[in-house]
Amino acid sequence: MSDLPEVPSPANEHDKKRSAQLLTFFLDGQEYGVDILRVQEIRGWSAPMPIPGAPSYIKGVINIRGDVVPIADLRERLCLPAFEHGATTAVVVLRVRYKNRDRIMGVVVDAMSDVTTVPGEALKPPPTFHDSSESLAKEIATLEDKMITILDVDCVFGDQAA
Repeated sequence: MSDLPEVPSPANEHDKKRSAQLLTFFLDGQEYGVDILRVQEIRGWSAPMPIPGAPSYIKGVINIRGDVVPIADLRERLCLPAFEHGATTAVVVLRVRYKNRDRIMGVVVDAMSDVTTVPGEALKPPPTFHDSSESLAKEIATLEDKMITILDVDCVFGDQAA
């Protein structure tokens, strides 16, 4: 075998130039992120009005400037243990693709973190599992001091949601 230098493929070069800007937040002590372009606003916690027959992770609806917006418990959707809402609890209002239309949905998170820019080389595909057809994670950001799970909001709440 020769000791020739490894030549990066064009796809790898593209990934290094690409970066992601995320809004990050905490759930169960772990940091998660969503594409900043999907975020409409961040609100403090207020109890939503329940909707009969909604999936269990949909906690109800709130009125945002005249629009009825469903509120989802992201902990429950991700199969994390329940958490008592407190002073740091927030609602992140997102734009989600559902039935070929954008719709607005709020997700309850434990606490907000930051807006983070992640360089392309730090973005890795999530692990795949043989018994799961679709991952709720879009990518994993591997930074020096932490990892951030980047959620695919369309898989979590949109067209591809269970």
